[in-house]
Amino acid sequence: MAQKPWEHAKASGSEADPLAARFVASLDVDKRLYRHDIRGSMAHARMLERVGLITTDDLAQIERGLGEIEAEIEAQGDDWPGWKVELEDVHMCVEAALIEKVGDAGRKLHTGRSRNDQVATDLVMWVREAADELHDLLTGLCDAFVVMADRNADVVMPAYTHLQRAQPIVAGSECLAWCCMFDSDRWYLHQCVLHMFASPLGSGAIAGSSLPLDPMLTAQALGFEQPPWNSIAFTATRDSALDFVYGCTTIAMHLSRWAEQWIIYASEEFGFIRLDDAFTTGSSMMPQKRNPDMLELLRGKAATPYGSLVALLTMCKGLTVGYNRDLQEDKRHVFAAYDCVKDCLQMATRIVSTSDFRPERIGERLHRGHLDATSLAEYLVTRGVPFRTSHQIVGRLVRKADELERFELRKLTLDEMRAECDVIDKDVYDWLGPENVVQRYRTIGNAGATGFAEQVKQWKQRLTAD
Repeated sequence: MAQKPWEHAKASGSEADPLAARFVASLDVDKRLYRHDIRGSMAHARMLERVGLITTDDLAQIERGLGEIEAEIEAQGDDWPGWKVELEDVHMCVEAALIEKVGDAGRKLHTGRSRNDQVATDLVMWVREAADELHDLLTGLCDAFVVMADRNADVVMPAYTHLQRAQPIVAGSECLAWCCMFDSDRWYLHQCVLHMFASPLGSGAIAGSSLPLDPMLTAQALGFEQPPWNSIAFTATRDSALDFVYGCTTIAMHLSRWAEQWIIYASEEFGFIRLDDAFTTGSSMMPQKRNPDMLELLRGKAATPYGSLVALLTMCKGLTVGYNRDLQEDKRHVFAAYDCVKDCLQMATRIVSTSDFRPERIGERLHRGHLDATSLAEYLVTRGVPFRTSHQIVGRLVRKADELERFELRKLTLDEMRAECDVIDKDVYDWLGPENVVQRYRTIGNAGATGFAEQVKQWKQRLTAD
């Protein structure tokens, strides 16, 4: 095997041992960066020509060769003959293929550049592109929830705290609650990942270069606002990757919470949600089963980005300030988190788009659990009763309704309620019953009729604008 082109200072290198050659290689993972690597190389070559380090003819040959390589990889994929594990990574495979095509012009491409700033640039470009794609998928999921919410504007259901019945809400408001969570993920990707403003290219190996390079030219060509403003930091930092993977973990966490909620809702005990048959599976033994396996897998797959984040943090935690080969492993974890979350978002959108609430099942027990107890306490407040006192009064009325086996506050007579508090009048019944309660909420962002109507209108406008 020929000696690697970057190891001529040694008598031999890792190519002398097959295990060592495979151990140092990252080609199985980083070949998916080929478009970003070629784009970065194009920008670097044009900068070299602009500052006079290569000729116009050199640039033309480099651009032709890189264009041919990209077309070949697009057509052949993993079968492209330029993928050679002895060259270790995508960067050296592309460069070797270029030299084979154009000779000395290709040998000039790496002028003023190191694999250190090259791979950092490629990864940042990939992360921005991946974040943009996840941002669009999150928008699609939010849109599916808004459509579902609109269909269920008139469905009243219990909301739960501690998984116990709490207060009545419009069912669509719960859909919009998930929108809020996934919108926070959109915001994070946009603010913390898509707004990365500085390009690492031009940092070299660690200290920059004595050649008259112009990193601002390459930064602008690659869509960055600034060149690296510290060559040491920009060759070795993986903060953009960490930010991106953290964004993936919060998406996965929100998906897992939603999946858990709907797994419960889809159970026979609740029956609040009907899942499309395409997103359930049967049992190998029990013929009747419709298991919510897609939701369970969404919940389980959250482990992948979680693990990727911990792995990436652990890998970075003990590194000295310059580049260390440990960082070669970063892409395994970044790509794994992205691939997992991308699939999960697509699956979640399909599930939401094909599911619906079951108002007939929800209504069967809607009046159990005293969902209107808080409303009654607030009614007493409007009659001048201090809230802590009204809370105690309503607690006694709840106990009385249960002891009488009526199980609904509105089934108590006016005299029975006045026995606990004489300020109660007949208008109290306008405050009782889940259907009445959802019409009475007034606060901004409430989960009742008025809050839902305003929120769904805002969401439609916002998603249309996006």
